[in-house]
Order: sequence, then C-alpha cells, then structure tokens
Amino acid sequence: MGKDFWKYITAVLIFGTNGIVASNIQLPSQEIVFLRAGIAGLILIILFLLLRKECNALRYKREFGFLAIAGAATGANWLFLYEAYQQIGVGTATLLCYCGPMIVMALGQVLFQEKLTREKCMGFLTVLTGLLCINGQALQEGKTFWGMLCGILSAVMYAVLVIANKKAPHITGVENPMWQVIISFLIVAVVLLFRQELPIEVPAESWPFVLLLGLFNTGIGCFLYLSSMGRLSVQTVAICGYLEPFAAVVLSAALLREGMAPMQAAGAVLILGGAMYAELAGKRVRKKQEAEGYIRI
Repeated sequence: MGKDFWKYITAVLIFGTNGIVASNIQLPSQEIVFLRAGIAGLILIILFLLLRKECNALRYKREFGFLAIAGAATGANWLFLYEAYQQIGVGTATLLCYCGPMIVMALGQVLFQEKLTREKCMGFLTVLTGLLCINGQALQEGKTFWGMLCGILSAVMYAVLVIANKKAPHITGVENPMWQVIISFLIVAVVLLFRQELPIEVPAESWPFVLLLGLFNTGIGCFLYLSSMGRLSVQTVAICGYLEPFAAVVLSAALLREGMAPMQAAGAVLILGGAMYAELAGKRVRKKQEAEGYIRI
C-alpha cells in the first residue's frame, strides 16, 4: 500500500490548492470547470498514448459503466464545488465537500465489507467534531444558503465518485483518470451548451492560472488520485482525504485573507489530528495482526 498511499496523499494536497488557483481566474465557476476538465483530459489522453497502455474499458464493460458513473459524479462534484468557492469561500466550501468521506466511510462496511476498526471510529468521530466546528462557524458568519447547498451537494457527488470508482478494479493506471476526466468534461460541456455559455472568452491575465489548474492540479493530480484510490481501503481514502480541506483552510486564510476564527482553527486541527490518528493507529493494528498470523503459521 505504501506507494499508492503516498500518491494519494500528494494528490489531495495538490487538490487543496485548487481553490487558491481558481480564485485568480476571472470566469464563472462552470466555465472554470469546463476549461479544467478539457485541459486535463487532453493531457491524460496524450500520457495514455505515450505510455502505450492497454485499453481495458472494452474488456470490462460493466466496470466501465461504473467508471462512467464516477466520471459523471466527478463533473457534478466540480460544478458544485467551484460554485461554492465563489459563494462562501475556498476554505468553507472545501470543508463542506469533505462531508463526503463520512458518507463513504458509513457505506464502506455495507458495500465493501471493510471492517470499521475502533481506531478508525475514533478518528471518524474526531473528524466529525472538527466538521461541526467548521460548519457552526460558517452559519454564524451568515454564509449564503445556495453556497452551503452547493458544498453539501459536492459532498454527495464525492461519495458517489469514490464508491463507483471502487467498482472498477481492473481499469487502473492512467486509463482510470483519463476516462473519468473525459466523461466529466462531456457532462460540463452539456451543462454549458444548455445554458448557452459556449464559446468561452478567457481574459489574458487568467490564462496562466487556467493552465496551472488544468495541467498540474487536475491532469497530474487526477492521475495520482484516481490511479491510487482503487488500491486503498474505503476508510483510508475517506480519512486521509481530509488533508485536502485542511490545506485549503490554511492556504485560504494565509493567501486569500479569508480569515480563520478560533472555532474554525479548532475544527481544522481536529480534522487533521483525527485523520492522522486513524491512519497511524490502523497501520499499527495491521502490523500486529500480520505478526500474529506469521507466528501462528
């Protein structure tokens, strides 16, 4: 699990900067997502062709169906999340989105028979307490209802993304994120066509940030994220994913001057602490079980 675990951690930290980069793009949220998905999809297609990987989508048609669902959920997640960025701020929006892993963790035992250990339950409760602190602060600050709703809907879409992605274990590597980003791009394109917002005119000063968001944050980030997610347990994905909102809160406070009230700071600390405890404690339990199994043999 080591390599995939660190690929996933790197990806969520990259994603933690998405809102910071997007805040420098002078476009509506839907158009930002369209450009992000389009650029990232092109990069992943080129990478797939250069690596000359075998295409497994036609061999595993049922799994590709789940991957299509994951791609649609990715597009919807981005649409809701980037709208929430603009409505209620990067830090609060990202933290609301990461109610999604709580849904994933709750369903993991039912859908994937992954046992919830005592350590992961304690980490989960710590993270939940942190989220309550964050959301309580957001309500006190009078955040807009639409922005809050977009954050919650992005969390629902995140849960669908993770669960559907776990159902496609044979479509891995760069092929996995390539299909998901392509499908998410098509979903967003349909939305913009319906709203009659194509073509898009991008201000010259926004292009460097558009390219950074599409090439690095999404193209490279999605490759690391989606190619590692399927090899990790649902609980590990859910808990360690909380590093993304922590990074978003810290960076938005430092770079965007969004501010971090005492309750919000406490919530961020609880989120990080709970995630680290659950993963580290769970690793010790796994090593102990492996050692005991070796002795019995």
